[in-house]
Amino acid sequence: MSGQILRAPDHPLSRLRDGLWDAVLEGDEHTATGLVLDALHDGADAESVLLDVIAPVQGRVGVEWAANRITVAQEHAATAINERVVGAVSGSPAALAVRTAGPSGPSGRVTVACVDGEWHALPARILAEVLTLRGRRVDYLGAQVPTAHLIAHLHRTGAGAVALSASLATRLPAAHAAITACQATGTPVLVGGAAFGADGRYARLLGADAWAPDARAAAALLAAGAGSRTPRVHQPIDDLPHLGDQEYTLVVRSKTQLVKAVLAGLDERFPPARDYSEAQRDRTAEDVAHIVDFLAAALYTDDAELFTGFLDWTGGILTARGVPALSLLPALEVLGEELRDFPRATRHLRLAAGLSRTPPRPHDLFGRHP
Repeated sequence: MSGQILRAPDHPLSRLRDGLWDAVLEGDEHTATGLVLDALHDGADAESVLLDVIAPVQGRVGVEWAANRITVAQEHAATAINERVVGAVSGSPAALAVRTAGPSGPSGRVTVACVDGEWHALPARILAEVLTLRGRRVDYLGAQVPTAHLIAHLHRTGAGAVALSASLATRLPAAHAAITACQATGTPVLVGGAAFGADGRYARLLGADAWAPDARAAAALLAAGAGSRTPRVHQPIDDLPHLGDQEYTLVVRSKTQLVKAVLAGLDERFPPARDYSEAQRDRTAEDVAHIVDFLAAALYTDDAELFTGFLDWTGGILTARGVPALSLLPALEVLGEELRDFPRATRHLRLAAGLSRTPPRPHDLFGRHP
């Protein structure tokens, strides 16, 4: 029932969501903050504003960027404004008034952080604020937290749980290292974010104590005592024995050489690429680097769907920008030739390339205008 109410166009939160979207799209921080603070003053629930207004607006930012309906600059501006709006909610009288007394002592303390290399911090920030509203003592460490720093913090504070966030699947190896290190201190780890899969499959694969699809579920799991403080001293390869073939490690170490080889191969088999501007070649190199990164993540998890799913998403991004998705095929073929001695990588690349064998038109291949 509540979901139907929230979707009703005349519901206050729906109107607030629409107003916030218009404000962040215009880059109007003053209006965005004012709308939210006025709603809180008029009785809106702070947690609902965080989860049913700000979070969906941020999700729409990503969708609109992917569809090429807003620019990269607009995406960055909107995200920055949403971060400031979250801060405004946190410090508002309405939020301070509803904070409840939660578990005391170290067991009630939660560390919230993004894994090393993950700079999409807003989901973790929203979770931290929700937990604070529910009475938890929260240490929010922000984006791109090196695992060594995270562990030092746990030793100093004795937190009862860690909540780790990751949005990109390329962060899964770093997430695995962080999960393992935290558990070695006896601290249970709850994870969330798109990197772990819509169903949490990668959270289970990497041995996390719990996975939550959203902040409400995460708060509920922590309140129920998710995980345990039983030390688990082991190495990542204990969870992922396929890493013993070294394919992941070798692909990561040779990333720079692979990108150069693919670019050279494209020049040979796709002559128009030789005439790309410097900016177009830079964008092409970025695309190839992302392909290698996601291939490495697929090798780490031994899940070809991770790689093909990324290429499907990338195809949509390219299509929205006037570059047919079939333009990915030549790069995949060249990369496959470079990695022909890697059985698992070869299987992933063949599966991806098999999505289509239709050659691209001469102007299609990656040559996006910046």
